[in-house]
Amino acid sequence: MNRLSVEEISYTAGQQIQVIGDGTPLPADASLDVLGAKAWNLAKMAALGLPVPPAFVIGTGWCQQPEDVHTHWPAALQRLEALTGLSLGDHRRPLLLSVRSGAAVSMPGMMESLLNIGLTEATLPGMVRLTGHPRLAWDAYRRLIAAYGEVVAGIPAAHFEADLDGIRQGDDERELDFAALREVANRHLSTYVREAGEPFPQDAHVQLREAIAAVFASWQSAKARAYRELHGIPHDIGTAVTVQRMVFGNAGGLSGAGVGFTRNPSSGEPCPWVDFLFNAQGEDVVSGRRSARGHDELALVIPNLWETLKRICSQLESAFGDMQDFEFTIESGRLHLLQTRSGKRTPQAAARIALDLLDQGIIDSATALARTQHLNASALTLRSVASTDGRRLSPLAHAASAANGVACGEIVMDEARARARKAAGVPTILVKRDAETHDIAAIELAAGLLTQRGARTSHAAVVARQLGKVCLVGCETLSLDEASRTLATTGSRRAIL
Repeated sequence: MNRLSVEEISYTAGQQIQVIGDGTPLPADASLDVLGAKAWNLAKMAALGLPVPPAFVIGTGWCQQPEDVHTHWPAALQRLEALTGLSLGDHRRPLLLSVRSGAAVSMPGMMESLLNIGLTEATLPGMVRLTGHPRLAWDAYRRLIAAYGEVVAGIPAAHFEADLDGIRQGDDERELDFAALREVANRHLSTYVREAGEPFPQDAHVQLREAIAAVFASWQSAKARAYRELHGIPHDIGTAVTVQRMVFGNAGGLSGAGVGFTRNPSSGEPCPWVDFLFNAQGEDVVSGRRSARGHDELALVIPNLWETLKRICSQLESAFGDMQDFEFTIESGRLHLLQTRSGKRTPQAAARIALDLLDQGIIDSATALARTQHLNASALTLRSVASTDGRRLSPLAHAASAANGVACGEIVMDEARARARKAAGVPTILVKRDAETHDIAAIELAAGLLTQRGARTSHAAVVARQLGKVCLVGCETLSLDEASRTLATTGSRRAIL
């Protein structure tokens, strides 16, 4: 396997644009502050010989003045095209790209990402010929229109969800064939025109330019600013943008997308903790709008890749000196790593992980002490629920535990209600249909988060865990109507809030 590296294209006061290609190591003046944690860690993984798709990164220095950046990244794009043998906008061999944010400090889910950039009516037939997979092409296209409409054009996601629901009629979207997905894409195109007042852009280079601008702009979004204020992160450090060759977990067969932790982030148990969906893209797992399964199905269907992932977990911990939160895609049986970063964890997990890594010789005693000095007896206390008469309690419903603990309070569905009840001294539980990061302010106010959909590794669950909130996701028997402010579980009476 060729080792990937980072080759500098330009550099002016933090305005670096570098290609993650093959051949040379990081230049001496490259830094995490300029490249952002995502690209910095991608380069480090590539240097370890791990399977990282090629990319280029636009440095954090461009975040405060991104107006002219589109005149600087074409040279990096040309190098990426040379590495892949594909070209953005080419009708026969189209290059498709992901565009992701990445500040020097991890801010999971607070900024935007866009996938499948470069897919148009002209390039779609070329993708079908390249892959031999029309369903993949139409699935990627309808996803692009919806995501681009939401992130770039500001169209509410509910409009695109309604298009999809009208076709799938309650079925899992992964079961739709290419004809059904083509109809979804056509409905999305009509929705885009209706809501944006202009057609969806069919120029691949326009898509890339606008996607990069939107990701930079998301640094100033309300949820990103709220997160920085909660965690004392300066507003002026900016984000980098990583533009990477797409790999497709929605290619059917032995394909899928996953997010994992090298150890259990709730308990600290030293075993991989993975959420995975076959025939899906990474946003399906982290967005909080889909429920995902643990690793059991992956280990059963592709055992050799599961064993490879376990070995990679050990490599990542040794290389980065900490428990890692990583994203990966499997395309037709081939594994690709898309990201790694130090994982958010509960206080109990923080203590166990620090001690275990110390025992393994991965970190020294000073580092272990620094990672645990904020912990106290209250933070490390484990609580459980008991009945007054000692009888075993019968659960009302079941959900996946993203952050262990006990929380009780009045049910709320939005930030305004959570804020009002907290002011009145009343603890609350935030109940939502999806585990989404734009609810960060409400999550911070509540004692816990319960969602109808979502994965343990979704960005919102990661944030809840970091904030020390009890978090349960994917409660499939929960029925929630936010418009009428009612909820129920299967077999229970509907409550009006």
